[in-house]
Amino acid sequence: MAIKQAFMKQVRGITFVGKTDSGHWITIDGPENFYGSNAGIRPKELLLLSLAGCTGSDVVAILQKKRVPLNGFEINITAEQSDEHPQVYTKINIEYLFYGKSLNTNDLERAIELSQTKYCSVSAMLKKAVEITHSYKVVEN
Repeated sequence: MAIKQAFMKQVRGITFVGKTDSGHWITIDGPENFYGSNAGIRPKELLLLSLAGCTGSDVVAILQKKRVPLNGFEINITAEQSDEHPQVYTKINIEYLFYGKSLNTNDLERAIELSQTKYCSVSAMLKKAVEITHSYKVVEN
């Protein structure tokens, strides 16, 4: 079993800098009216980007192995959040946008399926607590 570590240091108020085993730093912060400096991404927003990065990496790697010629790729995530504290996400939708010509939708669907059911560890962790759905669009260009 691998052990992963993260380090977080307060800069001021609720402004923090942190890094993980990869050695890259990130700033996490909150709004000025809540003791922050508004100098970085919010922790919960980072969770959505983690999900997008995890599944996006899977999908791109799978499509590259299949030699699918993408001209571009984007992910839009929409999350519903409860009104009551701790204001957790209750539903998350991942929209995959594929740019290219004559893309085989079977390849795209299979890449998404493999990411969501086998490879994306962030999805696997989150779907235990929140409903995750997905959709995709192909943009011919």
